[in-house]
Parts: sequence; C-alpha cells; structure tokens
Amino acid sequence: MYLAIILFIVAGFSLCSMYYIYTYRGSVRYANWIEYLRKGWPIFAPLNCLLYLFSSKAVRRPIIDTLQYKDLDELRSNWEVIRDEALALQQEGELESVNTLGSDAYYDVGFRTFHKYGWRKFYLKWYGYSHTSAQKSCPKTVEILSKIKNINGAMFAYMPANSELTRHLDPVACSLRYHLGLETPNSDDCFINIDGEQYSWRDGKDLLFDETYLHFVKNNTEESRLILMCDFNRPVNPLGKLINISYKLLMRASVVPNTHEDKGGLANRIFKSVAPLLQKGKELKKTNRKAYKRLKYLINTLILLVLVGLIAGVIQLFSWLFF
Repeated sequence: MYLAIILFIVAGFSLCSMYYIYTYRGSVRYANWIEYLRKGWPIFAPLNCLLYLFSSKAVRRPIIDTLQYKDLDELRSNWEVIRDEALALQQEGELESVNTLGSDAYYDVGFRTFHKYGWRKFYLKWYGYSHTSAQKSCPKTVEILSKIKNINGAMFAYMPANSELTRHLDPVACSLRYHLGLETPNSDDCFINIDGEQYSWRDGKDLLFDETYLHFVKNNTEESRLILMCDFNRPVNPLGKLINISYKLLMRASVVPNTHEDKGGLANRIFKSVAPLLQKGKELKKTNRKAYKRLKYLINTLILLVLVGLIAGVIQLFSWLFF
C-alpha cells in the first residue's frame, strides 16, 4: 500500500515537473513535445526541479553574476597563465589528438555532439577525478583549479571558425556552467544565446550560466574560440546537497580520459563498446531510413524501460528504509 502511494506521488510529481519545464521554465519555448523529448532530458526533470527549488535565489536565472563568487577571482586573475598553457597544448597538437576517432577521449557520451561540429576539448578534472595527463601538460592550471573547492569539473574547449552548436540543454542541474575567455574572436559574431539572452566572449572575461536552460552557440567569424569551461557547484540548501550526492556520482561515471594515462568512467567504457553499433546505425540511416527509424525507436524504448526500472528500484529501496 505504501509503495503504491509513493509510486503515485512520484509519478505525479514527475509529470508535473516535465510539464513545468516544457511550458513555463525560461523565456524560450520548445518547438514541440518531440524536441523536448529529444533534447530536454525529461527523465531528469523531477530531480532538477527540486534543485531549482532548493537553489539560492541568486542563481534562479539564466545568466548569473560572476562577481558574487569570490573564489572565481582566482581564475580571472590568472587567465593569462591559463591561456598560455592552453595555447601550448594546442600548438603541440594535443587538442587534436585526443579528439580523433579511435582514441579513448573520442567516446564522450556527455559531449558527443562536439565532434560533429569540429569542437575539441581537453579535460583537466571531472567530479573528483584529476586527469594525470592534465597534471603533466597543464600543471599551473591544475594547481589553480585545485584551490577552488566549488569547481566540480574543468576542460579547455576549442570552437573552430564558422562553427556552431545547435539548440540544446545539459541534462543535470547539479552544477552551473562557467566560461573564461582565453583566445577568442572578441567579436559579437561569436556568441552563446542562453534562454534568449546573448553573450559574446572576450579574452579574460567570464560568464556563469545555468546550462539547463535552452542555449545554442555560433561562431560566425574566421577565427577560432578557446575558453576554459568549468562546472561550478550550484549553491543549494542542505536538501539540495542530498540530491547532488547522487547526481555527482552519476557525473563521476562519465569521466573521459585524454590519453592512456587517464582512467575512464563506466559511461565512457560502455559508450566505447557500443560505438561500432552506433556507426552501423548511421550507415543504415543512409541506406534504409525506415528500418533505421524502427531500430532507433526500439532502442530508445528499451533505454526508457531500463531507466524506469532503476527509478522503481530506488523507490522500493527508500520504502524499505523509511516505511
């Protein structure tokens, strides 16, 4: 009986959370339910909504004032040191080599669309794991980051000239996204649009935003853009911190190595093992689009059933512990 009541409450709250995000959150709306299901990560809506509720008022907006967080001064004051290490890494070809097909770094389930648009990245740390390759290649940057306890993850992110990242949002709300311009076009034609608000990168200038709002990126210039990109701890009350424990464990599983010196998380290993099948799926899409669509819907349904099963298991565990 208790389990049925819990399931009813959880199901109702989940549906309400999805409806709130689809209908009311932010100024920019989804084109339709299909876009929301494809890009909105509705499976994470319930926990994300709780985190929005438990967040401090200062971060309940798309773009957040960076000056209110004094620990970010460390990054701003050392931006040239960080830039020099990032440029040295780029000149040595490291940004290119870690993003080539077949390398462990290529199989990044969290930022898999980066490769599609020519973006490159180099991880410095990720949710409790500090990359050995980064400690060797960028020791000063790693040391600077180690002084800031609220940085959950960090990477160098390179965007080529005349490139883009289409409209999307990030799935989990445990962190805020921080950008520090290192070598940018310094032009309004290279920008990110977050829930309708536009920001253009400048060298040495920073941005803090909630990446669970719809956003897209365009670089309509002939120059590339290089930034430091970090996950900054979302300020939440004690209840929010409890939720973030599970979220951060999930993010830790998504650790992606830069080189063979680094360890990969469970998600990275799984993604690497299924990548050949995904490639065959892309080939099928070209030769038999109808068969590809049927296969895609079947796989998505199976994934959804697995996620529902996991959620039901967690609910059952809580019912045993507390009822």
